Amino acid sequence: MKPTDGRALPYKPLLDLRETERAIRLIKEFFQINLGEALNLLRVSAPLFVPADSGLNDNLNGVEMPISFAIKNQNGRRAEIVQSLAKWKRMALADYGFGPGEGIYTDMNAIRPDELVDETHSIYVDQWDWERVMKPDERNLTFLCWVVERIYEVIRRTEQRVAEAYPDIRPCLPPKIEFVHTTELENRWPDLTPREREDRISRECGAVFLIGIGAALSNGQPHDGRAPDYDDWSTPTERGPGLNGDIFVWNPVLERGFELSSMGIRVDAETLRHQLAVRKAEDRLKFPFHQRLLAGELPQTIGGGIGQSRLCMFFLRKAHVGEVQCSIWPAEMREELKRRNVTLL
Repeated sequence: MKPTDGRALPYKPLLDLRETERAIRLIKEFFQINLGEALNLLRVSAPLFVPADSGLNDNLNGVEMPISFAIKNQNGRRAEIVQSLAKWKRMALADYGFGPGEGIYTDMNAIRPDELVDETHSIYVDQWDWERVMKPDERNLTFLCWVVERIYEVIRRTEQRVAEAYPDIRPCLPPKIEFVHTTELENRWPDLTPREREDRISRECGAVFLIGIGAALSNGQPHDGRAPDYDDWSTPTERGPGLNGDIFVWNPVLERGFELSSMGIRVDAETLRHQLAVRKAEDRLKFPFHQRLLAGELPQTIGGGIGQSRLCMFFLRKAHVGEVQCSIWPAEMREELKRRNVTLL
């Protein structure tokens, strides 16, 4: 909140450190159980690192470098700390024999040393990665939106549960999530940056799923970056390209749009070839994961990631992600946050 003269009000956490730790446990236990029930997902174990030559790691926007190391007793074979489990989950569904309507979720922990840290970004990433096998006739925007609504309902119920346990925290999410394509945002606010458009639509809707992340808009630039070999961001829908998107909510503490989840219907063989060609990344076709996809050995799936610290930060009305997770922050940031009464874990 800000007073009318523009000066920021002093930040006062609603929960102290011990209450915060208890609340984090409540959120994580409640949310993951209900997510599993909503989408018929089984919790599974997942890797912290994968072979560098497997093609399984997520290269995000193509510029972030994963942490790698040599395995001594495997003749120096290189392994990489995962940046997400987008590809691993799909391969696991095939290898574990899951069928349509069934899926998995797992705790994903990653280190992204190239991340520019701020109130919402850390070099430590923790999220629930989930993936579900699709039927052939579910490859459409209607099914994508149905899954988003199921996830959003779990988010709303979790907020209600937190408010029951901590009365000082008042629910603020709307009953329903809205669906808006990134091309619509560009048409409405052509002079704004993508970040500014996200803020505008999040304030207007309270909760919104932005469809179409990765494909170029009319100005030749995508709304935001997305790797070319997992989400399908190029297949045309009735509102434009894209069978993927991000969940945003309006954050009343930061007073801006706040991303909670990234998800989408995954590429098929045709879309994989097309998107790799667009990004001039056809060299990835040599990797085992991509070869299995092209050979029809992997199921058609939908999946994504839901930020654990992001959810905790939002539900507990925290001003900084460091209040709900342990990480490393610049000294000047720590001093500034201390002056603002922000206690980092």
